[in-house]
Amino acid sequence: MYKEVIITEDGSYTIAVPELNSTYHSRFGAVQESQHIFIECGLKPLMEKRSEIAIFEMGLGTGLNALLTYIATMHLPVKLYYESVETDVLDPDIATTLNYAGMLRHPELEQLFSQIHHLPWNTPHQLSEKFYFYKRQADFLDIIFSTTYNLIYFDAFAPEIHPALWTTESFQKMYDAMEDGGLLLTYCSKVTVRRAMEEAGFFVEKIPGPQGKREIVRATRKAYSNV
Repeated sequence: MYKEVIITEDGSYTIAVPELNSTYHSRFGAVQESQHIFIECGLKPLMEKRSEIAIFEMGLGTGLNALLTYIATMHLPVKLYYESVETDVLDPDIATTLNYAGMLRHPELEQLFSQIHHLPWNTPHQLSEKFYFYKRQADFLDIIFSTTYNLIYFDAFAPEIHPALWTTESFQKMYDAMEDGGLLLTYCSKVTVRRAMEEAGFFVEKIPGPQGKREIVRATRKAYSNV
């Protein structure tokens, strides 16, 4: 499918897919959306209690979530295992035209961001002394997990585009791969999505979203809302 780089309202870039009438991030701001949903509402609460965190990301996409996670932890004594899955791999030459490192005032991380896209798939890598990175080119439904996760960034295309990823069965698979108290964050707060999560066993809560989105969802693997 044809993909094009577009600029969002906070000045950061994202990818548009005209055939799907969709974008990889919010047009209100790619960076502000991902920072709010996955870092502020997911990673940071966990870092207050844990020094080792295993993250699973549904959809590597532009690599923005991985870069934000690296930046959020780079000066802290936190060890990260970061695993991501993708079926529709973005051309690395397109990905590395995105302005995230500069936008985030970390131009020194341009090379690391390039690594995220150019490193071989299905092979473990170490981006730093405490940041382990593994990207899978695979169908999520075919994955057999061997890791227990504390945090899931659920950043797949919307249910109308990839409905199989938003089912009770899909969320059950993630629930089973998480530890008690583990968090799943996603931008989609549709009733059908929340119901599927609840049927899989999650405690589901709607929380305030980023600019341009009233609500997002945080699901916890345990019947309480506190992290």
